[in-house]
Amino acid sequence: MLSTSSIDIHAAQCKNCTKWRVIDTQKAFEEIRCKAFEEAFHCSLKANCSCDDPADIEYDSSRTWVIDKPNLPKTPQGFRRSLVLRKEYSKLDPYYISHTGKRLKTRNEIAAYLKGHQECKGIAPTDFDFSSPKIMQDTIPENVEQKDSVSANKKSKIAKDDI
Repeated sequence: MLSTSSIDIHAAQCKNCTKWRVIDTQKAFEEIRCKAFEEAFHCSLKANCSCDDPADIEYDSSRTWVIDKPNLPKTPQGFRRSLVLRKEYSKLDPYYISHTGKRLKTRNEIAAYLKGHQECKGIAPTDFDFSSPKIMQDTIPENVEQKDSVSANKKSKIAKDDI
């Protein structure tokens, strides 16, 4: 889920009861996400929680929700994955922040950084995933002016050509 430009709450949906549970840290969320196919999340994985308890948070339009892809690898030790929402809510741009505070936006930048930092030995550029979570369109605020999608632009060009 998003505030204006970053993730402010991590949540996982129980496979059994479909209630949303708030996950306390990004690290804990990444642990759940990286094992999503082999070990689906369920309420009892959260301390002192069961399917009988009310949901921690409801899926609604009081905030913008994004759904991450399952089984993404955990962020390598010493780095932090960050997502920035574009102002028109079209996409989240992923990047990584190193232990030195350097912001890395591409695999090439990561490769160059790793090459220049011996403390990163054993970490490869392929350990970083630049997948962008899906923004749930039904939770985008009504006052946000969105750009037309590429497919919508293509359809309008085709329609003009047909006239």
